[in-house]
Amino acid sequence: MFGFGDKTAPSPAPQGDLIKDTSEATFMKDVIEASREVPVIVDFWAPWCGPCKTLGPQLEAAVKAAGGKVRMVKVNVDENQMIAGQLRVQSIPTVFAFYQGQPVDAFQGALPQSELKKFVDKIAAFAGDGGLGEALEAAEQMLTEGAVLDALETFAAILGEEPENAAAYGGLVRCHLASGDLDQAQALADAAPAAIAKAKEIEAARAQIELARQAAKAGPEAELRAAVEADPADNQARFDLALALHAGGKVEEAVDQLLELFRRDREWNDGAARAQLFIIFEALKPQDPIVLKGRRRLSSMIFA
Repeated sequence: MFGFGDKTAPSPAPQGDLIKDTSEATFMKDVIEASREVPVIVDFWAPWCGPCKTLGPQLEAAVKAAGGKVRMVKVNVDENQMIAGQLRVQSIPTVFAFYQGQPVDAFQGALPQSELKKFVDKIAAFAGDGGLGEALEAAEQMLTEGAVLDALETFAAILGEEPENAAAYGGLVRCHLASGDLDQAQALADAAPAAIAKAKEIEAARAQIELARQAAKAGPEAELRAAVEADPADNQARFDLALALHAGGKVEEAVDQLLELFRRDREWNDGAARAQLFIIFEALKPQDPIVLKGRRRLSSMIFA
């Protein structure tokens, strides 16, 4: 991989090192020293503690779900009373989190699974994202500037570090789209991991694929514009003009034509104008002025 973690955080811990038991003899190595590389969550428990039997497995599951960004160490207080005393553990279960050799957070008692996940995610965030955010920005810039192969390699490297990174996966799809390989882009979009299949970045890439396929079939803009001017009630011609305009990069004008078609006959062709507007909006960034303006105008028509 590209070693993004070298910039702001160490690489995630190997899965086999994520969870372990420790003792007074190994606590310094397993927790204090280890936390200088990856945040470490310490679970103080005992075999006779009922809540511990619930919290422990749930905490382990949350740590495993974090994908190596945090480790977990378990301390049996019956066998390691000195450690518990030094950290003033007065009741169990008690959970401490360490980073850079220091305790950074803690809680006592059992928590719901949802709250445990939030806790683990918060602790994992202490180490940052390993530079993945910067790498994503760089890849997007490469793609914008037309360096498609470089962008593709960077997105792929990010996915090597974090296989369910929706932004990187969507970027990879868009790289194939930019290369003109619609079939490969579609295959990648269809094969997105279940955890991110509905993510906005993947949906945006799918919308761009659909628009690219439409562009390949778009009619001549001049002829379609003439047809609409000759007969403003020709809904099919107006719809096809919108497709041709979008294919030619005239996105805002395409949106205007679709909004006009919706105003004239919102139910035409099973609501095709509205559906096409949503495809265009999905393909753009949510804060794009064309999206914001278009959604406002569409809403005003729907709720008028």
